[in-house]
Amino acid sequence: MSADHLPSNRARLYPSDTSDAEWQVIAPLIPAGQPSRRGGRRPVHSRRDIVDAIRYLAHNGCVWRALPADFPPWQTVYDYHARWSTDGTVNRLHNTLRDQVRTAAGREPEPSAAIIDSQSVRAAETVARASRGYDAGKRVNGRKRHIAVDTIGLLLVVAVSAASVQDRQAGRVLLWAVHTVCRKVTMTWADSGYSGTLVDFAAALGVTVTIVAKFAGQFGFHVLPRRWVVERTLSWISRCRRTVRDYERLPEHHAAIVQWSMIIIMSRRLARHHRP
Repeated sequence: MSADHLPSNRARLYPSDTSDAEWQVIAPLIPAGQPSRRGGRRPVHSRRDIVDAIRYLAHNGCVWRALPADFPPWQTVYDYHARWSTDGTVNRLHNTLRDQVRTAAGREPEPSAAIIDSQSVRAAETVARASRGYDAGKRVNGRKRHIAVDTIGLLLVVAVSAASVQDRQAGRVLLWAVHTVCRKVTMTWADSGYSGTLVDFAAALGVTVTIVAKFAGQFGFHVLPRRWVVERTLSWISRCRRTVRDYERLPEHHAAIVQWSMIIIMSRRLARHHRP
């Protein structure tokens, strides 16, 4: 057995752990080897144990130092998390699983339509002032995650900003990211917070933005066409407790945790078709 592909000997004790069927789906997408931050040492921990530790943290919302003792040392797990968050590993894993879920659902791997929305979350003390702000509308001091999803609610892209950033401003970054990742997207639905010049910006990309406004005289909760899909995805993401509040020092690390929350959902769906 290559040292880069060490087997896992720990018992699968937690709801967030990968099943054998899930690991069969995920394993080919996880790079072997030690994060370069630690130098050239041979890896001594199973990749599956590292993945399960990150999933545990995302699912349960604990601090890094509180990872259970049956996982690799928290410093090692954090190093992998930091490395994979910035070198494209988490992004590739997430996007590949999304394409596979779409295919399993009888759809084309790449969508042609998207729905966008944002959600402000309070920031912990670990979040630097330079990357946080105050959302006056939601009365939240923290960060804002901006997401685009396909028509079945799967995450396409996520961007993280200070909560003070307006949706119209962040919408340009979001639409450009969607345009880069999913070139076939030509239709996008959004709420009234994205109206105005963003519509013209999208048109230059060949994308039609349709604003789904609230019904006249609407009070309380109402299911709005298309918008309910992205709101449901935000609810899925919030099931992982690490996303309920932003604890990450870097915005890209929070974006990665959001992707991990969807990776957990998608790997479980795909595992139904990959029984060992």
